[in-house]
Amino acid sequence: MKALSKKIKPVVRFAPSPTGPLHIGGVRTALFNYLFAQKYQGTFILRIEDTDQVRYIAEAEDYILNTLKWLNISADEDPIKKGPRGPYRQSERKSIYKKYIQQLIAQGQAYYAFDTPAALEKLRQNLQDAKSNTPPYHAVHRTLMENSLSLPADEVQKRLKDQVPYVVRLKMPIKEEIRFYDEIRGWVKVHTHTLEDKILLKSDGMPTYHLANVVDDALMQVTHVIRGEEWLPSTPLHVLLYQYLGFAMPKFVHLPLLLKPKGKGKLSKRDAIDHHYPVFPLPWSDHINTLDFKTLGYFPEALVNFLALLGWSDGQQREILSKEALIEAFSIERIGSAGAKFDIQKAKWINQHYLQQKKDVTLIQYLNTSLAKVACKNLNISPKEILPLIKERAYFLEDLWQESKQFIFSPSTYDEVTLKKKWQPLYHTYFKAYIQRIQNTTVFDLKSIKDTIQTLAYEKKIKLGQIMPMIRIAITGVSQGPDLTQIMDCIGKEAVLCRLKNFDCLMSQPRFLNQ
Repeated sequence: MKALSKKIKPVVRFAPSPTGPLHIGGVRTALFNYLFAQKYQGTFILRIEDTDQVRYIAEAEDYILNTLKWLNISADEDPIKKGPRGPYRQSERKSIYKKYIQQLIAQGQAYYAFDTPAALEKLRQNLQDAKSNTPPYHAVHRTLMENSLSLPADEVQKRLKDQVPYVVRLKMPIKEEIRFYDEIRGWVKVHTHTLEDKILLKSDGMPTYHLANVVDDALMQVTHVIRGEEWLPSTPLHVLLYQYLGFAMPKFVHLPLLLKPKGKGKLSKRDAIDHHYPVFPLPWSDHINTLDFKTLGYFPEALVNFLALLGWSDGQQREILSKEALIEAFSIERIGSAGAKFDIQKAKWINQHYLQQKKDVTLIQYLNTSLAKVACKNLNISPKEILPLIKERAYFLEDLWQESKQFIFSPSTYDEVTLKKKWQPLYHTYFKAYIQRIQNTTVFDLKSIKDTIQTLAYEKKIKLGQIMPMIRIAITGVSQGPDLTQIMDCIGKEAVLCRLKNFDCLMSQPRFLNQ
């Protein structure tokens, strides 16, 4: 695809179905449409495709709107209504679609079908028994079913008058080749003998997605249909509808699939649950076992940055791009056709970058708010002192709070798994001597802390690599964290002594003395 001229104003749309929480793949689709429209000062339309009333969930529409609001992906203003463009809802546009259904029937390109569920099931079963590869409602089979192609005209009119339930199906042409150009994959060719007579109008009077999306895209003058690869098999049907209804054809752009973090297989909710990573942007009440990006602490700007890199690159190998930079660099030509690995570790790394860019005053305010929630009293160390020692280690705001606890609170529990594995009786003498030395010292700073630990280890003939993990557990309760000597220097002599004595008391219990 040639790069668009800035004079061309594209019109794109994001058209999710409110049948459940918006998957992160759908969010990426919305983002790519938005970036493309912004790049060329075009129009980004939000359209709710709620034709499936059986699976419709009212809360799902709010979820979609809240997600886009959180990520600052906004629809453009309608120049006529002088307000937000959409969201349009297909359920409110039923009368529009009836006109085009009647046009297709009048042109002989669609027909009424009165088949009962039992008759359709019998057809499917017969095809299965015959091991047939033909579609379930095909040109070969349509004459065997009850429809306006097989029934006398007067019988069809009688059934319509008697309000016998029916659907309207597209009359798929026989032995034709449908060709269309995808801006990512090039020319795609499909033979009609592999396609069935798809339903265009359901028995409840609602159009199917196939008809409604083509009519809406045409009437809203959409120039580029940017959507997921899963819609590629449906595109030949849409091409026919554009042709039959006399609509101008948009350009098609089918985005690559999102793959699992290891790169094999399509990204799925089940795999996300099993391996504990998020696939939804916001929390969803019915999905108590699923993780979402907002609850985990991802910044919206970090998630936008991450999603933009799934299947697209700026050509300069940059991995940190603001939304403004993404808009400036975005182009359809740089979208790949191969599946994009959902590298959740990269998402964390990107989020860490955005956290590091936050002003210290913002992070300190967050820590102060966290402290207020636990009503911490008599605090002799401030978040301002702690932040420089923990900031570089944090991926999320919650990490700052968890890391700061080692400075603020004496440990109430200890890493007993490590203690049982690595504790040795001779360490008792080290700790008692270490407590005594700290009590007797008049200088307690970073240098003296390091010197005392090393000197005593040498005297007791204990390797520094053996005793340091024990001191860390004594001071913090855990085996990992910020630089231990900096923690000790920060919390001060009295706090260090108190924690060492508590630990020494614990390790003097028989279960450790006899270890």
